Amino acid sequence: MAAVTSIMRAQQIVMARLNLLLEPFDLTFPRYEALMLLFYSREGRLPLGKVSDRLQVHRASVTNVVDKLAASGYVERVSHGEDRRAILATITTTGTSAARAATERLNAARFGMEPLDDSACDALYSRLNPLREGAGDYTLRSSSEGARPR
Repeated sequence: MAAVTSIMRAQQIVMARLNLLLEPFDLTFPRYEALMLLFYSREGRLPLGKVSDRLQVHRASVTNVVDKLAASGYVERVSHGEDRRAILATITTTGTSAARAATERLNAARFGMEPLDDSACDALYSRLNPLREGAGDYTLRSSSEGARPR
């Protein structure tokens, strides 16, 4: 129970730090994750169902996140040309700029992980790998390739 409580409390602390860092961009960390998914997608757009699958969150949550991103001018909701039922989230120029600036800010603050140094972060990551892999979160590849999310 002590380990679980520590993990949950650490998650709350880091999430609060990240949300505070992202506040000037009208972002929360879940919105940032969705924005970055679109930022790094091949065409800057994805169906909402695919966003849900890749972020491993419920589709209703993705709809809410995309609505908030659209209200901020960071994404547009566009009808899918081939499937009238599907909606695409498309990153805007403003969204691309916000993604870059927010990432720069998060990197400067070490993604809220202070006072842990790089070696402590690496050790924490390594310790949590078996738990995540066992849950099917991702599969481990050779050490030179790193972990691959599913």
